[in-house]
Amino acid sequence: MAQMSMSRAISFLAEQDPDRPAITHEGSSITRREFDLQSNRLARAYESLGVKQDDLVTVALPNSIEAYLAYAAIWKLGATPQPVSAKLPRKEQQDIIELANPSLVVGVDPELIGDRPSVPAGFEPNPALSDAQLPDRTASHWKAPTSGGSTGRPKVIVAGAPSEIDPEGTPGFGQQANGVQLVPGPLYHNAPFMFSCRGLLTGNHLVVMSRFDAEEALRLIEAYRVDWMLVVPTMMHRIWRLGESVRNKYDLSSLNGLLHLAAPCPVWLKEAWIEWLGGERIWELYAGTESQGVTIIRGDEWMAHKGSVGKPAEGSMRILDEKGQPCPPNVVGEVYMKPRGRSYHYIGATARRTEDGWETLGDMGYFDEDGYLYLADRQTDMILTGGANVYPAEVEAIIDAYPGVRSSRVIGLPDDDMGNRVHAIIDTAGRRLDEAALFEYLADQLARYKHPRSIEVVDEPLRDDAGKVRRSALRAARMQGSNKPGNG
Repeated sequence: MAQMSMSRAISFLAEQDPDRPAITHEGSSITRREFDLQSNRLARAYESLGVKQDDLVTVALPNSIEAYLAYAAIWKLGATPQPVSAKLPRKEQQDIIELANPSLVVGVDPELIGDRPSVPAGFEPNPALSDAQLPDRTASHWKAPTSGGSTGRPKVIVAGAPSEIDPEGTPGFGQQANGVQLVPGPLYHNAPFMFSCRGLLTGNHLVVMSRFDAEEALRLIEAYRVDWMLVVPTMMHRIWRLGESVRNKYDLSSLNGLLHLAAPCPVWLKEAWIEWLGGERIWELYAGTESQGVTIIRGDEWMAHKGSVGKPAEGSMRILDEKGQPCPPNVVGEVYMKPRGRSYHYIGATARRTEDGWETLGDMGYFDEDGYLYLADRQTDMILTGGANVYPAEVEAIIDAYPGVRSSRVIGLPDDDMGNRVHAIIDTAGRRLDEAALFEYLADQLARYKHPRSIEVVDEPLRDDAGKVRRSALRAARMQGSNKPGNG
């Protein structure tokens, strides 16, 4: 079938099988027909609040049926959903809203927004509004996820693709149309949002978790005969840590595909999962939210190229040295990508791009002689913790503003559970630091996953005479004597 608007795809699927569950969350379900009709009424409510074609709409809702209804209503108006965490501290929330300038904010107390139109979580549209089908509209940009910025400011990454999809198409990575998909990750992260929405719009019944719990995930796979799921390595590690007796209590025979991404997966852990489920069921993807380039590898192929993240499948990739020259095979350099067409644009940031259009996210790696990409490290500054990106500059700016702090530096150190932990080195010039009070302060300023999990107090300056410091040197000094992998 040809591509159609996401708005029309929702109605098409409802026409094909109106009583099939569209989404289940905490035991409550909504059918395809109910989802279509309720999102029509909600779209009209949003329209009455000023949402127009190609507007951004900020959605700060937790994992729920309500969140997907909001996304659908936005697409039905030809607008673009911009998902953010429902638990963002006020300052971070306000920074993002100021940057994105949405026509509506969903899921936030209207008193916190000022004059900007908004509706709180649990908003119910006027039942007098029609739930009939709306005029068919297509947004120029189907999503606009938010990311922290290396400058300490957030950025919005606006997808280049319009809100179109083939509802009878095959999503890929072992995922089929009209299947059952487990959604264990938070929807304000790009990958859970993107892959679950694609699943929903190709007829998948989404089984959505409020938050990830290892054994509950296995129970849901068995109970709903889940055939596909997206995870990050931290989730894989927590499931593995349950032990064989717990893992084998549940029937996972329905699970045809598992895709992992967002952070490097330890070789031993991936080998364990391949031995458990079979390599043909496990996929890995490497890409940024920007999707300038993508590599893909299946588990059975990975066994012959252990540690690789695969070959380029979308866009082009090359490795450049510090002088911008191509690196030969097996020589580490910076990974550059060149998308086909314009895959995205930023609000609040500028891409690192060569004059001839190659872009980089700052990741380091190399290609082998067969064209397989291996990542030597992730971005020097960015910390990948539990599949989430933490930008040190953002955390440092908040810590530096705390009374008694002369300066701070934030790095990533290896962590068996999270992959990396956020570690703060704080210069107090010899003054005592009340860590409990510091964490109370951080709670009002930063999302919880960005908080340091360990703190080191020093009394010497963290910058050199030129006002600079190399986080990599600080990290290396704390890694001496350890050969554990990690990023930061």
